[in-house]
Amino acid sequence: MNEKQDAIRDAKSLGMPKMLLLGLQHMFAMFGATILVPILVNSYFQGEGLSVQVTLFFAGIGTLFFHICSKLKVPAFLGSSFAFLGGFATVAELNTGIFADMTYGEKLPYACGGIVVAGLLYLILALVIKMVGVKKVMRFLPPVVTGPIIICIGLGLAPSAVSNASSNWFLALVALGVVVIFNIWGKGMFKIIPILLGVVISYVVALIMNALGFTNADGSAILNFASVAEANWVGLPPFILCKFDLTAILVMAPIAIATMMEHIGDMSAISATVGENYMEDPGLHRTLIGDGLATSLSAMFGGPANTTYGENTGVLELSRVFDPKVIRLAAVYAIVLSFIPKMANIIGSLPSAIIGGISFILYGMISAIGVRNIVENKVDFTKTRNLVIAAVILVCGLGFSGGLTFNIAGTSITLTALAIAAIVGIVLNAVLPGNDYEFGKNPQGDINRGIAINPQEEK
Repeated sequence: MNEKQDAIRDAKSLGMPKMLLLGLQHMFAMFGATILVPILVNSYFQGEGLSVQVTLFFAGIGTLFFHICSKLKVPAFLGSSFAFLGGFATVAELNTGIFADMTYGEKLPYACGGIVVAGLLYLILALVIKMVGVKKVMRFLPPVVTGPIIICIGLGLAPSAVSNASSNWFLALVALGVVVIFNIWGKGMFKIIPILLGVVISYVVALIMNALGFTNADGSAILNFASVAEANWVGLPPFILCKFDLTAILVMAPIAIATMMEHIGDMSAISATVGENYMEDPGLHRTLIGDGLATSLSAMFGGPANTTYGENTGVLELSRVFDPKVIRLAAVYAIVLSFIPKMANIIGSLPSAIIGGISFILYGMISAIGVRNIVENKVDFTKTRNLVIAAVILVCGLGFSGGLTFNIAGTSITLTALAIAAIVGIVLNAVLPGNDYEFGKNPQGDINRGIAINPQEEK
């Protein structure tokens, strides 16, 4: 059977119980990275940073809002963005002007205010795309640019997978093995929920190992239920209102350059995975509006910036279930969990090694999609021009591990590696002679990368 026939685009055909399980699988895929952002931010703000409950609430709300903006067509999940971590760290250490006598907790609303402005910047790019048309914009994003960028998205995440897995390689290999076994040899429903099975089975193994006295590589306990015991069963997320200051805005808002480039790359990856023309229908301008406003809404009430999640794109590729309704179920789960602190902490107790093992597959899938993007569009690497563009994108995307930091008006601004790669790739493609890419020249390739003039052609 070919790829088109294998894909399931209407999850209702599987029945409601299976749909609920698929939604749960997507929730597990995003959970580790989504709650890691507030955990890291809390370390910058000495325990007075972002709330896990608020983060989960706005991951769910932001995803649903994004789906509304994108006409309920795009199977994307919006989780916490790592791109703003450097900005949070900078705001936490501000000690001049109004910040001189503030506690860490008093600085946090100003960091969130800067993210609100960053999210609104998405609307400017969306307006430009709406005015000139997505086809003219995508003229600057041919496969020789988008393919390597998608590869960088996956490979850029790879170190975190190894880092998480290294805490307990046995557990990581169990999780990875379960996913591989059910994905290749599984039958029926078991074949389309390998991630969920990997999480559940490896967690059971972790429970057994913990009961027998095994520990992680560093000697720590495999499972720690201290936070679970202290948490209440029901509780409102601790929302806070953002505040605005020019200094904090100048720290946080420019990061939108990075996240907007990431958004375009992620939309290309999702489009290529699903085989639909999301750049043109519902339109890149709509997805940008959804992502930007979801980010602003989250930050307005004390949450992190949102971004489309590569982890869930990996799940789409692995499960072959492309129905956006499944993603919306995951969003509802996240919202419900945000009001159940104890349950959120139970899921949060998932060993990082399991997350690492699962990530080996998910992150690799993203990079593989980028390779497929290049192959199916017949990018000619006998041309020096194409080699140069791809080479520079890959080196920038993987080489600037800490991003690129510079100062504007005394404020430190950091561009992520992916943003640098995207900007450099777009510029090189625009200025180097010999750009012979045309829409419609390879309809099937365009279809598979999600930017075809007519996505219904040659299926």
